[in-house]
Amino acid sequence: MFYIFAFSTSETERIILVTAVLVIYLLILSGNLLIISLICLELQLQTSMYFFLSNLSSLDILYVSTTLPKLIYISHTGDHVMSYTGCLSQLYLYLLFGDTECFLLTTMAIDRYVAICFPLHYSLIMSKQVCVLLAFPAWFMASVNASILTCYAHNLTFYGLVEVKNFFCDIKALISASISDTTSLRTFITVDAMFVGVFPSCLILASYVCIIHTVLKIKSSHGRWKTFSSCSSHITIVVVYFGSAMSLYLTNSLTNSLEQDLVLSMMFVTLVPMLNPLVYSLRNKDIIRALRRIIHRKIACLL
Repeated sequence: MFYIFAFSTSETERIILVTAVLVIYLLILSGNLLIISLICLELQLQTSMYFFLSNLSSLDILYVSTTLPKLIYISHTGDHVMSYTGCLSQLYLYLLFGDTECFLLTTMAIDRYVAICFPLHYSLIMSKQVCVLLAFPAWFMASVNASILTCYAHNLTFYGLVEVKNFFCDIKALISASISDTTSLRTFITVDAMFVGVFPSCLILASYVCIIHTVLKIKSSHGRWKTFSSCSSHITIVVVYFGSAMSLYLTNSLTNSLEQDLVLSMMFVTLVPMLNPLVYSLRNKDIIRALRRIIHRKIACLL
């Protein structure tokens, strides 16, 4: 059995925590469901860019649903115990959706590269079949990687009631709680970080170097700004996601208090799924126009 620490709070603070997490969870669900619905309902939004965006929104819903409902339950009931099977299942899903997000953000960078560097051939290159072929490896590679890490975690030895110093079953917390020799697992995680974090980051960076090179060739400053602004939402999400990931996994747990680690984990789990709908809706004219058209149609039907 595993004891999930979560946040140690008083009764009043517990009520505030449950309310805050529930509101965040509902905002994430409603915001991402809105984007998915708009993309499905509006033909103008059924392009490769919005295909990947709908994938990202679906992924964000699954991602937060892996951890936040359990945190709400723990905070509400005070029952911090989780079964061995439940812990490993949560670990697998968390790794699956987190890794897929890294790969999907990389795929979206490639999509922006094709859109800006090859605008005349964009619709031909990024056909529906190509989009599916680009999205599938993201889910497949993440699934394989999550399976390997979960198998490693399954082979760890624990003694008694295992204290997981986080609000969910994170691989970092399980390593700290294990009495096994974790040298091989730590080595694998270091190599794995290169594959899941560094390699996608390099591909994203390379894509934007090519994009900037193409944008600088545009003569008018207005044209340069308009072209590059189409990437601003993606850049924002990439910076926040990889920045929060590095803050969480590259910091030394020995120098952080438990509360600091919990706050960093909370930011990593909730920040991108919560920002994604806001960034892509508030800064995207196509999304805003689609929303207005649907509202007008609904009003017209009511009248």
